[in-house]
Amino acid sequence: MNIKVFNIRLSKEHCQSDQDRMNEFLNSVEVKLTSTNFVTTGSVDYWSAVVFFEPKKVKEKTEKTIELTIEEQKRFEALRLWRSDLAAKLDTPAYIICHNSHLAVIAKANPSDSNELSQIKEFGEVRASKYGEEILSVLNAL
Repeated sequence: MNIKVFNIRLSKEHCQSDQDRMNEFLNSVEVKLTSTNFVTTGSVDYWSAVVFFEPKKVKEKTEKTIELTIEEQKRFEALRLWRSDLAAKLDTPAYIICHNSHLAVIAKANPSDSNELSQIKEFGEVRASKYGEEILSVLNAL
């Protein structure tokens, strides 16, 4: 664990810049613990803050984001609801049926028949044969 000490001087000329410097630092790390103490020396009053921190971990994006229009978003939400209901019925996690990324691709493509659905590369023929009729029913109901 790392430690950094900040002194926030209370004079008008320094207070804001000291706070800005501390805020910038706090936004760049993962704070674990802080401790503050008011210090008065007779000539200068300030807050002393000790920050215990770890460097911020960079989270890699594992799933590519697919931009959806309002209509595509409605289809996506309907498909998620269908998947959730089916997962509950089968007593299995929803991601086993298909991932959100699969549903987004289907919502974007908006297939009208099982052949079009099976052609969606990200979804695959196995899932299309297993869930295709239900998916098409959901899409046609909108």
